[in-house]
Amino acid sequence: MTAISSSSAGFTREKDWWRGAVIYQIYPRSYQDSNGDGIGDLLGIVQRLPYIASLGVDAIWISPFFTSPMKDFGYDVADYCDVDPMFGSLADFDAVIDTAHQYGVKVLIDLVLSHTSDQHPWFVESREDKSNPKSNWYVWADAKPDGTPPNNWLSIFGGSAWQWDGGRMQYYLHNFLTSQPDLNFHEPEVQQALLDVAEFWLHRGVDGFRLDTINFYTHDAELRDNPPLAPEERQAKTAPSVNPYTWQNHIYDKSRPENLDFLRKLRAVMEPYNAAAVGEVGDDQRDLEILGEYTAGDDLMHMCYAFDLLSGDTPSPDYIKTVMDKVAEVASDGWACWAYSNHDVMRHMSRWHLDPMGARAFTTLMMCLRGSACIYQGEELGLPEAELSFEDLQDPYGIQFWPDFKGRDGCRTPMVWERSQHHGGFSNAGQTWLPVSPEHYPLAVAQSEYDPGAILHHYRRAIAFRHAHKALKTGEMTDMRVDGPCLVFTRKNDEEELFCAFNLSDQPASLAAPKGDWHQVGSELNSASPMEDGKLHLGPWQPAIMLREKV
Repeated sequence: MTAISSSSAGFTREKDWWRGAVIYQIYPRSYQDSNGDGIGDLLGIVQRLPYIASLGVDAIWISPFFTSPMKDFGYDVADYCDVDPMFGSLADFDAVIDTAHQYGVKVLIDLVLSHTSDQHPWFVESREDKSNPKSNWYVWADAKPDGTPPNNWLSIFGGSAWQWDGGRMQYYLHNFLTSQPDLNFHEPEVQQALLDVAEFWLHRGVDGFRLDTINFYTHDAELRDNPPLAPEERQAKTAPSVNPYTWQNHIYDKSRPENLDFLRKLRAVMEPYNAAAVGEVGDDQRDLEILGEYTAGDDLMHMCYAFDLLSGDTPSPDYIKTVMDKVAEVASDGWACWAYSNHDVMRHMSRWHLDPMGARAFTTLMMCLRGSACIYQGEELGLPEAELSFEDLQDPYGIQFWPDFKGRDGCRTPMVWERSQHHGGFSNAGQTWLPVSPEHYPLAVAQSEYDPGAILHHYRRAIAFRHAHKALKTGEMTDMRVDGPCLVFTRKNDEEELFCAFNLSDQPASLAAPKGDWHQVGSELNSASPMEDGKLHLGPWQPAIMLREKV
């Protein structure tokens, strides 16, 4: 297996380093403010890299830090190849790369390729007229004879996905904010420009990308209407139920088969660097199928994540088995990346109404599932969703749908480092971009470090346990079944086999121990061992993990 060396001494990038990797997501606005302006920045990340390395994670994923008017907090890019002054400079980013690599931590950056800001020079030129060199770089369409939009496509942020432009006397497509026009992937020059962006950052030392809205890149060239969904078929994975976006079957505005052609080109650019990409698949109906399509073989994306564990109620054993069975059916040749929380959804401590014992059980479970794992800053502290007033909101999504949907600010509040410090040690500014939640102060990093029972230590142990067993990182997952409130499955490779059982309830449970030469492992994760009656008697939220080595 080939390895790519880095300028940092001792740092290498193996070809398949991403399989089974644990990735730590950083929302840079809210991680650490180094210059006292109330907003996190790149040098703040540099400052906290020793802590990140102490978690044992393989990589970090940094949400966008590119030049942007910040209408959608960096997911509206105005310059793909520079750092917004709010976050620092390219030199500061180089310091992130160098420092992370010194600690053996890889760096993924968030590439937003489906759309730009309306202030991007490409769009400024494109909207001038219908004959300029970039006139076809965005999705422009004539109005219907009555002046209405070309079709029925809707924006995730509410309303029509089409915005009228009086200069060109045409509509342009925006799947998100009106200030986020969609790029036209049917234009070869657009694809090449975006591949050049990827090359720019790879050359700068990044280890890969998180690809925002990866299934939104290509649209139906005929602009056909999406069909409606019957009420009983609607799901609220990618948008809240109060948003009529969930009323359509989105078969024409996204997830088009032509997208695979671009993904192959992007993979070819990444291959010489042993870089890896994780794609975000947003679809209510076919998310796991798309995950399978986009990660099949060795010429598309390395891994993708869907919203099956990122939304909804507390996952029951039956639900998790249904999801994993579906993955085995439609993505057996692919690779999933599992997450419970991120910058777009309510924190899972609150979404699933978990107590600390339940949170520990789900953390251990994540580290035992087949695939890679992504944890979101602050979840290792057990942070709940922050409660914000309407006056505190910054997220246009929440402002649009308040109070039925409060937006994403509740999961984006600043990280808490020191309980006794102003703004929890995040910033010494008079005011931070979002307020620090009073509930979060007692869970601050420094406080957790000195509390033997803090969930932070459990995250470190669970991540270390995953790294200690190759069967958990890259082995197959078989024999999944539900036994009462317990989820049971096996992970194995050529060297070892692990029996994994999880009581996903707040009541005691019992089940038969596996027969054969097994012994208990994971006692540091509260793993149970068989009793004299040959059964595993699990307390509330308790796992039982047993090992059988192959001869």
